[in-house]
Amino acid sequence: MTPEETRARLLYRDGMMLVLDKPAGVAVHAGPKGGLSLEDDFDALRFGLPRKAALAHRLDRDTAGCLVLGRHHKALEKLGLLFKQGKIAKTYWAIVAGAPEAESGAIDLKLGRLDDRRGWWMKVDPKGQPALTLWRVKGRGIWRSGPIAWLELEPRTGRTHQLRVHCASQGWPILGDAIYGARADLPLQLLARKVVVPLSKGKPPIEVEAPAPPHMLEALAACGFAGEAPPAEIASAARTGDAPL
Repeated sequence: MTPEETRARLLYRDGMMLVLDKPAGVAVHAGPKGGLSLEDDFDALRFGLPRKAALAHRLDRDTAGCLVLGRHHKALEKLGLLFKQGKIAKTYWAIVAGAPEAESGAIDLKLGRLDDRRGWWMKVDPKGQPALTLWRVKGRGIWRSGPIAWLELEPRTGRTHQLRVHCASQGWPILGDAIYGARADLPLQLLARKVVVPLSKGKPPIEVEAPAPPHMLEALAACGFAGEAPPAEIASAARTGDAPL
């Protein structure tokens, strides 16, 4: 992206943290084989600091939405500890194939690596690491001749591909998931919708929401999504460089 396009995707900015609206289909960092990544654009997000911001966590290449960056070493240490301790709440939206019988529930299934040849591919494994996802249905519909559901997902652990494997294990895989899911001809219908970061003691946590991306709007509308207002005032301030530091 150009520097202007990168800054236009900024959802929140303060002296320690940035939250970027990550586009789907872009890796957050270069893999072992190199290649372009979102990190290549972070120089546009210095806003006067001597060093560019760095990733405080990761999102899959095909997942859109809230990506948290630390603006300096001290901020990265604090954010990293908050993520490790599970104190940063994350909410995702997903469009899944099928129709969950209940309106809400919890998926408590351990996850492990599929095998050594598949890199980061994961599977449900009783001997794996604990993984817990809370879910609720926000809407249901018919799209492209099949039943779908719009889910709100809250991962209480941060395992690789957790939401994708957990949803597939219940018989309602995420649309566009070429590894575990259904309709691989579609973009992945998964959005990191919101993060809640308790960054400062004695102050309310910082809540940031990402807008629904264009590639999810048609399926969301089929489930009753009526659109949303423009992002909060902080987004406009952040994009113009006027947000508080």
